[in-house]
Amino acid sequence: MERTFEDLIAAADAVSVAGWDFSWLAGRATEERPSWGYQRQQAGRLATARAALDIQTGGGEVLAEAERFPPTMVATESWPPNLAKATALLHPRGAVVVADPDEPPLPFAADAFDLVTSRHPATIWWDEIARVLEPGGVYFAQHVGPASVFELVEYFLGPQPEARKGRDPEREAADARAAGLEIVQSRTERLRMEFNDIGAVVYFLRKVIWMVPGFTVAQYRDRLAELHRLIEADGPFVAYSARTLVEARKPA
Repeated sequence: MERTFEDLIAAADAVSVAGWDFSWLAGRATEERPSWGYQRQQAGRLATARAALDIQTGGGEVLAEAERFPPTMVATESWPPNLAKATALLHPRGAVVVADPDEPPLPFAADAFDLVTSRHPATIWWDEIARVLEPGGVYFAQHVGPASVFELVEYFLGPQPEARKGRDPEREAADARAAGLEIVQSRTERLRMEFNDIGAVVYFLRKVIWMVPGFTVAQYRDRLAELHRLIEADGPFVAYSARTLVEARKPA
């Protein structure tokens, strides 16, 4: 039986969006993955670290994929539902999850970690990252790149010329250097995404809250209905995410 617009948006509006598990989108949306394999590389670095910090860990799902943690493993998160998920997932592994508001300062002493990681941080405080890294320590992260999924963002919000300038890898690298870090590598890729039904769009925008700030089904019902008709007529809505792999080192 074909699902109606009302059925699709009601289901997507009711499901929990805690954590960074996107399995609800299976069969509904697809996204290409970056060629570098961030989680695999992160796990390899964690296996040889002495003290590591994962900033804005979400529900801890990515960090938990690592087979081995260093003797000291700490993660920070700000959103209470994610804090609960990360605590349940990571505490049995011996990792400490710290509630942190994602603004300076990080609640740790200077030179505390030889490895700091982050996957898709909403904010990047380079001075704080440099402060908590020990000399010779490394920041290894996958950032959201410039104008990521802006085909969808601008469908709802209209042209965003200033916002398109954000997340610029060159500007981020300059900010990292200004904080005293050396850029080891910075690579950006654009990756195809497809949304197969309007429920996938609703779920995505409820979960990735900075895409369309304040998004609700009620507020955008007319635009959602129009997009539903477009998908029904023309097939999946196509957008492109951007991802940047960043490695920076604090000079010894």
